[in-house]
Amino acid sequence: MPGLSRFPELNVRTYVTYAGKPGVYFFSLDAANLPAVWAARTFFHLPYYYASMTSLESKGAIQYSSQRHAGSANFRGSYRPTTSAQVRDRGTLADFLTSRYCLYGTHQNRLYCCDIHHMPWSLQDAEAEFENNTVAAAAHIALPDTAPLLHFAKRLDVLIWPLRHADGPGTRV
Repeated sequence: MPGLSRFPELNVRTYVTYAGKPGVYFFSLDAANLPAVWAARTFFHLPYYYASMTSLESKGAIQYSSQRHAGSANFRGSYRPTTSAQVRDRGTLADFLTSRYCLYGTHQNRLYCCDIHHMPWSLQDAEAEFENNTVAAAAHIALPDTAPLLHFAKRLDVLIWPLRHADGPGTRV
């Protein structure tokens, strides 16, 4: 939708499978577009938060920052691709992380899902420097003290279908 689909965003998510269907589950999504935050919360029951965000490219690196308006979740860092772009082979970890065509969410103790479609991600390996990151901690998630696995991707268009109960009207979580 015009004005609701292109803006900085930062998310904390995990990878899940329900009833044999792989998808993603979001703990939080920060976005710099208030109408998009409202729409995602209202119509998809996703945990979006309005944030002041910047994304600036300089000398091949992206300087990225996010400060959530409600609470203290913030992020500041930079990242850059380090390899050429390629679609990863099926069965690889990169394919596992990006070949997700469903998102899951909960609302009033009910499980919902939403089908999505996109072309395979053309990924580049990446490196990053993190100055500050409290976004995962705000979702009560402790990040491991290990080097992260990083990928970079250019824009990818995604189609999204309406939200539905994951397993019919009685599905409870």
